[in-house]
Amino acid sequence: MIGTIVNTAAIVIGSAVGSVAKRGLGEKYQNVLFLAMGLAAVGLGVNSIVKGMSESVYPVLFIASLAIGGVLGTWWDLTGRFDRFIAKRSKSEEAGATLAQGLSTAIMLFCFGALSILGPINSALYQDETFLLTNATLDLVTSMVLASSFGFGIALAAIVLFVWQGSIYLLAAQLAPFLTNELMCEITIIGGFLILASGLGILKVKEIPVMNLLPSLLVPPLWFLALQAIALF
Repeated sequence: MIGTIVNTAAIVIGSAVGSVAKRGLGEKYQNVLFLAMGLAAVGLGVNSIVKGMSESVYPVLFIASLAIGGVLGTWWDLTGRFDRFIAKRSKSEEAGATLAQGLSTAIMLFCFGALSILGPINSALYQDETFLLTNATLDLVTSMVLASSFGFGIALAAIVLFVWQGSIYLLAAQLAPFLTNELMCEITIIGGFLILASGLGILKVKEIPVMNLLPSLLVPPLWFLALQAIALF
């Protein structure tokens, strides 16, 4: 599990460095970094979507996933709960809203990529930390940029990542046979849309309740489980 620990530490260190750098930057430079992060999120989201769609064997599954997940997330009010949780821990309501937006973007970027999902499995089954150490390097840079825009609060995403990767690590033997290329492809598409939505929010193009869409990631696994169950009969 050393890779997950390194990945978690990389986010905390990157957030610390980025938040310190933020203090020495003027407002116009902070705004530029803010826009840069938004553009980067949009680009990464579009790349994941295009790459995933070219390999998908169920080209309408992502539509059903986003629709079903969005309805469930809205019903559970995930965005509202998340925003209120962050607001209680922030100095002001405005700061809380800004941090919540940055944290939601960070969680999407850190947790829902192929490296962050397959890495803990490789670590648990084969003692191979390559994916996780590569992911840690990427997250170090990403957290620095995010923290330079949103502050040290981005480090809270490290807790989410540790729980996420730690859970996958502990369940690796059960999850490994199930995480097929087809399933990872669908997760990549939906993750791409969530990252794209976060980027659009940062750029103030369109405010999208990204956290309400998180349950969309549960639909593809349930779909593939249903297909396996049908095949048994």
